[in-house]
Amino acid sequence: MIKQKTRSEKRIIRHERIRRKIFGSVSKPRISIFISLKHVYAQLIDDEKGQTLISASTLEKELKEMLKGKNKTESAKVVGKIIAERALQKGISAAVFDRGGFQYHGRVKAFADEARSAGLKF
Repeated sequence: MIKQKTRSEKRIIRHERIRRKIFGSVSKPRISIFISLKHVYAQLIDDEKGQTLISASTLEKELKEMLKGKNKTESAKVVGKIIAERALQKGISAAVFDRGGFQYHGRVKAFADEARSAGLKF
């Protein structure tokens, strides 16, 4: 009997397929995004060294106050804006977007659009 793959297993397969093509460096790091049912996590990663340069999520204490009364899409926009601001402060103006196997729709699109409007190029 053929076992059906779950949604999360399918997402991981898509993510692995994307990661074969996307690679981040110091000058142009990879923006990795993960979306759970409640929260949004984002990182700027240098794949040459295997280091996280910048991170932001909806779980941070500073952001929790800003996110009160906002829905999930609006909170993704806030995280996108914060990660772009932190990247520009460190002198990073361009990046490669890794959507993590998620569909480029909804919260992922809101995050990316807000990061672009805040000055990050990808």
